Amino acid sequence: MKILQILPELNVGGVETGTLDLSKYLVRLGHQSVVVSAGGALVKELEASGAKHYTLAVNKKSIVSIFKLIPELAKIIKKEEIDIVHARSRVPAWIAFFACRRTKAVFITTCHGYYQKHLFSVVMGWAKRVIVLSNVIARHMIEDFSVPHERIRLVPRSVDLEKFKYLDPRTKRKQDFNVAIIGRITPLKGHLHFIKAMARVSRLVPRLKVWIVGDAPASKEAYKEEVQVLVRRLGLWHCTEFLGTQRDVPGILAHLDLVVLATTTHEAFGRVVVEAQACGVPVVATKVGGVVDIIEDGKNGLLVPPADHKSMADAVMRIFNDPQLAGELAENAYAKVKEKYNVELMVKNTLEVYRQALSNFKILIIKLGSLGDIILSTAALRAIREKFPQENFKISFLIGEESKDILLRSPYIDELLVCDLKNKDRGLMGLWGIGRILRSKNFDIVIDLQNNRRSHVLTYLSGCINRYGYDNKKFAFLLSHAIKDEKPPVDPVTHQFRILKMLGIDLLDNRLELWPSGEDAKTVDELLNAQWLSQAQKVVGINISASPRWGTKRWPLEYLICLCQELELKDIRVVITGTQDDLGFASLLINSLKNTKIINACGKTTINELAVLIKRCHVFVSADSSPLHIASAVGTPFIALFGPTDPRRHLPPGKDYIIIKKDLNCSPCYKTKCRSKRCMVEINPAEVFEAIGKLLK
Repeated sequence: MKILQILPELNVGGVETGTLDLSKYLVRLGHQSVVVSAGGALVKELEASGAKHYTLAVNKKSIVSIFKLIPELAKIIKKEEIDIVHARSRVPAWIAFFACRRTKAVFITTCHGYYQKHLFSVVMGWAKRVIVLSNVIARHMIEDFSVPHERIRLVPRSVDLEKFKYLDPRTKRKQDFNVAIIGRITPLKGHLHFIKAMARVSRLVPRLKVWIVGDAPASKEAYKEEVQVLVRRLGLWHCTEFLGTQRDVPGILAHLDLVVLATTTHEAFGRVVVEAQACGVPVVATKVGGVVDIIEDGKNGLLVPPADHKSMADAVMRIFNDPQLAGELAENAYAKVKEKYNVELMVKNTLEVYRQALSNFKILIIKLGSLGDIILSTAALRAIREKFPQENFKISFLIGEESKDILLRSPYIDELLVCDLKNKDRGLMGLWGIGRILRSKNFDIVIDLQNNRRSHVLTYLSGCINRYGYDNKKFAFLLSHAIKDEKPPVDPVTHQFRILKMLGIDLLDNRLELWPSGEDAKTVDELLNAQWLSQAQKVVGINISASPRWGTKRWPLEYLICLCQELELKDIRVVITGTQDDLGFASLLINSLKNTKIINACGKTTINELAVLIKRCHVFVSADSSPLHIASAVGTPFIALFGPTDPRRHLPPGKDYIIIKKDLNCSPCYKTKCRSKRCMVEINPAEVFEAIGKLLK
């Protein structure tokens, strides 16, 4: 793998040390390691390990600087052919996020802090995988930044046990009692509370030595002065040393009897804790953030409330007065460090995160149309599943509320996302709400099989980089990969596969599918048995309906009467299908055929029950509507009556079918209203009856 880590600087610190440790092991294991930062003292050590470093001013909190550096980072990603970009701080994360969108690199973040809940921090939760150092940070990112649990990965910081050598605290205890606080001198680290605690301890420990390891950033010099003033005021200046930033932390720890972590706010992890424990130094720490993942109070360290210098002083005195306790805490802590916080385990877990991010892709298919449109997409859905097998790819399908039952049992999808664009999800706010849900799922590929304005908007709002669909002037500029809708017109399945061709998927099998249940079959059996249908009788299904909007597709009532009478004479039972809205029309038909035993299924079946019913038919007759597509999906021979629409664009695939269409100057017109309805009127009952006879043979 080719990994790029990006962080503000490469100076001494927990983030920098973790970056350096990971980089060294990546190179040892045969991976390519690239680091981007503003430079620092650790660059030479990094490059000596075999990694490559690029210097960019990614430490500047400037919007102008961020946007300026995006193309520069993208250029590095392309040049080095980077697979993973791993951002370890917020400014670098903003740069990396947009640079990854210009390239094929996968974006990953590590949350090294307990970030305030504001816009600047949200980018840390936008990665495909969000690495957290502790359970506290995991909950914080989930609850405050709405990062889905499935994208969170817990990888604690580590310590290199080759550098940090264990020494039994009982053997190195001398006359002086050396206590240190290690970390940047900032208010969050609680130096003032530490100094107050040491003042109490100094009254009981005459040979106390206080070491303050670390320095203040330029913006916190005033706070450092405040700490120094307090040291003088409390009479600790004679026994306190300000050692500044130290590169040789293991050397410092080798001379310490105790390390105190006095942080007052949520600590993401507490690297100094595991480093001290690796060296056999007991730790007293405030009970904040990720520290509670490391220290079990009284077993491998002592925990005290934050900003409570009295409790801190009492805990320090316990360690001083009881060397046996200090030894037991150190031994238990070292055992836990070896098991859970060694650098090899950190590298192994991080590499696993990388592998998952590269191999586990999430695909979204958008199809919001009518029942017939959804059925027509099942061939494409099957082909997508075959191209992207279930072991490494998760397929989600965004569908409208009215059509969801069709795909409930589909074996080709892992997740069905349902929206209701006619009611709760209507309008711009509805689209924005759906988009927010899609963004949270972090899709790698979005395939728009609907290709209208709303679906193109949702494709874009998903936040996915790779968005596929048709360039049809319906907000198609929101797609990243678009194909022209070329002429001549093709059938609907072939039309969808033109999009899939961009993903390397060819049309090899155009079969449609449906997945009714055993309960659906049982319901249909009961319906037919109640009509005294014999097993030997032929059954012809006739769909009498069309969408209420498409009155021009409806075949005249008198023609239906005539056809049913002809079929009755041949001892062929007729099943009529339609919706609840067609009950009145069905009553007119049945009342006109008092001597004909019509099986009326209008409004009596669900979509899956209708599929079972149509499968029981020997031939099915329908205008261009969803029942025609169902007949194709269940393999029933069908007769397609086409009027205002073009069969070249709408005919479902099938082996045994007959198209009946009249070639008129005005057809296909795609009009939903027409006075003459000539295209349907000129299809006479005799030719439909003849076509039924051919298919029955």
